[in-house]
Amino acid sequence: MYGATNQGFMSDAFDESSELEQEPPFGSDASTSKIKVELATAVDQQEQQDIVEGEKEGDERESWDSKIMFLLATIGYAVGLGNVWRFPYLAQKNGGGAFLVPYFIMLCIQGIPIFYLELAIGQRLRKGAIGVWSQVSPYLGGIGISSAVVSFIVALYYNTIIAWCLIYLLHSFESPLPWADCPTRLYRNYTYDHEPECVASSPTQFYWYRTTLQCSEGVDMPENFNYHMAIALIVSWFLVYICMVQGITSSGKIVYMTAIFPYVVLIIFFFRGITLKGAADGVAHLFTPRWDTLLDPVVWLEAGTQIFFSLGLAFGGLIAFSSYNPANNNCYRDAILVSLTNCGTSMFAGVVVFSVIGFKATATFDRCTEDRAALVAQNRTHNLPICDLEQELANSASGTGLAFIIFTEAINQFPGAQLWAVLFFLMLFTLGIDSQFGTLEGVVTSLVDMKLFPNLPKEWIVGALCLSCCLISMCFANGAGSYIFQLMDSFAGNFPLLIIALFECLSISYIYGVRRFSDDIEMMTGSRPGFYWMFCWKYLSPCAMVTILLASFYQLLTEGSSYPAWIAAKGATENMEWPHWCIVIAFILILSSILWIPLVAILRLCGIKVVEDSDPAWFPEAELKEVHGIVPHEPTELERSIFCFNMDGTEGMCCPKYGLPEKSLEEEEE
Repeated sequence: MYGATNQGFMSDAFDESSELEQEPPFGSDASTSKIKVELATAVDQQEQQDIVEGEKEGDERESWDSKIMFLLATIGYAVGLGNVWRFPYLAQKNGGGAFLVPYFIMLCIQGIPIFYLELAIGQRLRKGAIGVWSQVSPYLGGIGISSAVVSFIVALYYNTIIAWCLIYLLHSFESPLPWADCPTRLYRNYTYDHEPECVASSPTQFYWYRTTLQCSEGVDMPENFNYHMAIALIVSWFLVYICMVQGITSSGKIVYMTAIFPYVVLIIFFFRGITLKGAADGVAHLFTPRWDTLLDPVVWLEAGTQIFFSLGLAFGGLIAFSSYNPANNNCYRDAILVSLTNCGTSMFAGVVVFSVIGFKATATFDRCTEDRAALVAQNRTHNLPICDLEQELANSASGTGLAFIIFTEAINQFPGAQLWAVLFFLMLFTLGIDSQFGTLEGVVTSLVDMKLFPNLPKEWIVGALCLSCCLISMCFANGAGSYIFQLMDSFAGNFPLLIIALFECLSISYIYGVRRFSDDIEMMTGSRPGFYWMFCWKYLSPCAMVTILLASFYQLLTEGSSYPAWIAAKGATENMEWPHWCIVIAFILILSSILWIPLVAILRLCGIKVVEDSDPAWFPEAELKEVHGIVPHEPTELERSIFCFNMDGTEGMCCPKYGLPEKSLEEEEE
């Protein structure tokens, strides 16, 4: 088992130098003593193996097979579709290279601290999100329930993206690609012509909106049931079930492929992209800094939002993953490694995406200049097309528009387009299903830890969860399905996660205690968190989240919210305001997630237990302290003034008390 050979838990009873000594005769006192020592050593090593694995008799909690499996699963969970189709768009939109300044600042004050916090608390308390926050305080069980509810809602619509990828992946084997040209229509006079709607837009847009999504002209008009989409959803949920049914041991092995394969494809596309004409223009457009954008508060808002959601914070998945780790795992190193890998992947994906977009924009620009030259040669000087390469580069889209329209249009111009299409959509599929594992693992672990169904094995719980999600997700298999997807994506996964993460940070800082939390991390890793991390947990990160939350609400109230609806007569999208019933659904989605936080606390005050109390998970506290040589930490003068640490081991709730300095323990003894 992973962690069982950690040298920090090996017995000191056996001295390696004894191997060099001569073997004593059998039957002698020395021989008998040696046998006793070896037996004692074997018993100690077996006990210490149990310490590292974090299990004891009767404890059936799973554990990772290896460190690399945990890292790949966590990287696969954090690195998702947003790294490929969200970050490049935000970077070029918000100042190019200048966007990296607020991006990395938000990473340091918000992203890594909360990532570190979730890994550490999950490893220390060894439970899922509901169990962890209920153990921090019985009144905080609602935080875990909120995380599970949000994860359930997000998993519903996130799997729809996986279904879209499966549809495109299946059709990528066709020759020619079905989105390469406009389809033809048979008229009553038995003549054929290209579909007018496709001619008015483009083959890739028509195939996306009309063939794949079968879009209606508004969210109020669901129109026909989309059987192709329904089948794709059933297949995608079945694949998720197959991958998760055996627990983290099975899904952990799958991540060897799903976490590594996207990087292989990105590297292949990188070398293909940089050899294309116009690739340098695309990459330069992405990273050329426009420093004036740093004065725009929206740029900082979008940088903080991207960091937060890119790392997968507050879903409960990170807490669940880390709860399966050995008690002495270095969670600090894991947090730094995974966070930087996630951000590095975003930048590398940006280079890949914009090298291809640069190629597409250059091809469009060249065709425009040729058409303009032809018109000038015919002495037609009126209504000449305007050819602007920078404008073509700036017209890149984000999200599904980038993946299923812009990128597919560029792939159409590649030699061997089928091969590149298969690689691209297989990469998107593996990116999506990896993140889906982590999202659903947070739900499953919470259900198991709550023991809502104590007589059901975990396999049945996973099956019931996937089946219920599959049935509910049929709401996406109609003409208005893509609009419902946008509604849930805009509201269900944004505000609730920010609020949950804020309460997580406040709970650790002001209820569990930063000092106690730092002691736990020192006990697990052997090193104490620095002043910076404690300052982030108690002050900086909560302030950053409150600022982002207030700015997001202000932006929503002042600018409103709309969705792009496909207008068949125009062959284009138009922004339309959400109808009132959609706004009501959006508020229901938000409130159904976050109301659990105050509701559980209020019911607990009234004597009603929503989350049943459970015994703390077994944790080798004494053994870890002995191995790492932990001694009681005496707070420094700075820690006492900033974090309200008292010399008697207590911790102030919020504001420092500026009175007479307290005496240290040593001074009191004197």
